[in-house]
Amino acid sequence: MEHPMEYSQLIERTLAGSAQAYGELYEATIRDVYRTVRFLVSEQVNAEDIVQEIYMELHRSLGRYDHSREFRPWLMGLVMRQILAYRRRGWKHFRLIRRAEQAAERMEHDFAGEVVDRLSNRALLMAVNQLPFKLKQVVILHYLQEYSQEEIAAILEIPLGTVKSRIHAALQKLRRKHQADIIQIRRVEDAHES
Repeated sequence: MEHPMEYSQLIERTLAGSAQAYGELYEATIRDVYRTVRFLVSEQVNAEDIVQEIYMELHRSLGRYDHSREFRPWLMGLVMRQILAYRRRGWKHFRLIRRAEQAAERMEHDFAGEVVDRLSNRALLMAVNQLPFKLKQVVILHYLQEYSQEEIAAILEIPLGTVKSRIHAALQKLRRKHQADIIQIRRVEDAHES
């Protein structure tokens, strides 16, 4: 569902008390919400809890939704705030190097076709997973969810220039990681040839 009018109608019906309309709104948005949360939270159990909290907060917040704004970026803002709340509460923090491979395997299993299509390289997926959260956030929103830089700025409530600099920094880190991996592979190959 991409048409803003369809979202508005579902929101109005939900606010009028229609559980069916809220179910339709849930079905129209769950894929993007779950995928975003799953990429930003490595533990599946925690991701599922956060998704549940997101939809409870969505139900509570619909009355405050400003219909002059697009719904999907507004919803992604709510998603990001819930993820940040999760991180602040001190639940299990992201596992970095030690757990990256396990998280990548779980994500590949959860989204096999989509992840392979968009992040076809396992090493790239692991490298994205190891980025600092603020950089990982913009990479997931821009390259996986395909939000524009302007939409990301609205979602995260940060200046457009900050979004651009975070995307640039993330790409630089990924390039450096890729170069380091190539050098390491060459060293291993050289050692085996000697």
